[in-house]
Amino acid sequence: QLQLVDSGGGSVQPGGSLRLACAASGFSLDSYVIGWFRQAPGKEREGVICITSSGGGTNYADSVKGRFTISRDNAKNMAYLQMNSLKPEDTAVYYCAAGYYCSGYIREYEYNYWGQGAQVTVSS
Repeated sequence: QLQLVDSGGGSVQPGGSLRLACAASGFSLDSYVIGWFRQAPGKEREGVICITSSGGGTNYADSVKGRFTISRDNAKNMAYLQMNSLKPEDTAVYYCAAGYYCSGYIREYEYNYWGQGAQVTVSS
């Protein structure tokens, strides 16, 4: 069974950091682009960041540039989202996804497999 599992969510104060992990099972991630998306309450899901299959290229939403970093470890079949300088507006459910294009727009239709989501809450 092809599956992505998100983990590492939680609650943090503004300015804090969290690291999310995405584990793949049933398939190898090394042929896929990895993207992270988020959905805040009452809002549509938006693309945040993506990384190419080799890890040599990334794209970011303007809202997270300089604060979020994506990485991958193909040998472990894992991907990660490091989130620093978190803001209350970063509060959302975060989803990892595997697909074929790491475009500048980071669009949902470019991704085929999805994790179940991890809640991130930034609040004082």
